[in-house]
Amino acid sequence: MNSRGGRPPGRFLLAVIDAGGTAPPALSLGAELVQRGHHVRVLADPTIEPAAKSAGCAFSPWREAPHFTSVTEQTTLIAALEGGNPYRAFRSAKGYAGKTMTSRFARDVVSTVRESPVDAILADGLPGILIGAQATRRPTAALVAQTYVRPTPGLPLLGTGWSPGQSLLGKARDKVVPMTASWLLRPTLPRLNAVVERYELIPLDNVFEVFDRCSRVLVMTSPSFDFTAPHLPENVRYVGPQLDDPAWAADVKWQRQGSEPLVLVATSSIYQDQIDLLGRIAEALRQLPVRAVLTTGRAVDPAAIQAGPNVEVLRTAPHARVLRDASVVVTHAGHGTVLKSLAAGVPLICIPMGRDQKDNTVRVLRLGAGIRLSKKSTPAQIAAAVTEILERPQYRAAARRFAEVLAWEATHRPRAADEAESLLRL
Repeated sequence: MNSRGGRPPGRFLLAVIDAGGTAPPALSLGAELVQRGHHVRVLADPTIEPAAKSAGCAFSPWREAPHFTSVTEQTTLIAALEGGNPYRAFRSAKGYAGKTMTSRFARDVVSTVRESPVDAILADGLPGILIGAQATRRPTAALVAQTYVRPTPGLPLLGTGWSPGQSLLGKARDKVVPMTASWLLRPTLPRLNAVVERYELIPLDNVFEVFDRCSRVLVMTSPSFDFTAPHLPENVRYVGPQLDDPAWAADVKWQRQGSEPLVLVATSSIYQDQIDLLGRIAEALRQLPVRAVLTTGRAVDPAAIQAGPNVEVLRTAPHARVLRDASVVVTHAGHGTVLKSLAAGVPLICIPMGRDQKDNTVRVLRLGAGIRLSKKSTPAQIAAAVTEILERPQYRAAARRFAEVLAWEATHRPRAADEAESLLRL
């Protein structure tokens, strides 16, 4: 089979880890490349194998590199890392990864390419994965499945939830803090360079130079959603969000019930200690004249959520289908849920719990397309926020305006698959 334009099919390695929301966009890219006639091999945690094969990709598991063999194993580690006990977190991280993590990821990438040759590599941004990809001398694209992550003067630091500074003090903060973050990571350089030099690559001057050495850095969000700096590295490309539902949700059958306004509740697809929050959201919705679909994700048993008869509690649901009827989304503000909601023109109630969720929330607020609540909000506060979204049309109007922006970008800007195919010409 030939790829689009009559070119012979390319061979891609898609090397990713199961970090929850980062995997589905990468697998969507893999599926599109397969649809275009290319061959894609996914190198990933065994938990991703069913989704990779559903996308039409070949699959190889991480062998030496740290990996999860089950959702339970993943949940146990995340609970330890984010549970607030520093000693337990340290011990768990050490047991999972250890000092040799970088070299183990690199070795797995190199050995996989040796066993199953490819023309180009698409890789998560972990240093070990990128170093291994660069060691193969194949064109490599780093995949960023959210807003731009690299500390960059002029941009707020990832994880802070800041907006770009407008005052002299704020602008100084956005210049100094990213430089400080890079400086704080300098002690890790010797360990990274030991792996770099093992593959006869030029030593890194800073940790983030591993991105600069990629042929492309594909930022899988909208440039209109993100805060962009005046000057980004020449290899950075914004390729828009991947809006497909993950394979484990897309095939679920769902049909709307009732005619009341529909609320979609979607928190993390992996463990984030979200049972209590989901319970408070369900209690809030019980009080309102609405219907709701509450998805718990792979890490939470739906039976753990006590809900009223107007709230349908499911482990998974096809969000793309639900969003066609939804009036509001209540979410932890993960990047995937936020962009899918905005693309459908549905306003959001953002309840960030950690990770990059504050960053996504502040971007939603900038658009005027939603409300922010504390993760400690009471059912009454959550109910009041849902009522405000439903009764004030400016939120939906803002979400619909941005949906038009996303639709325009999708037809006027190169897609992730287009940029991936460009690697075959390097």
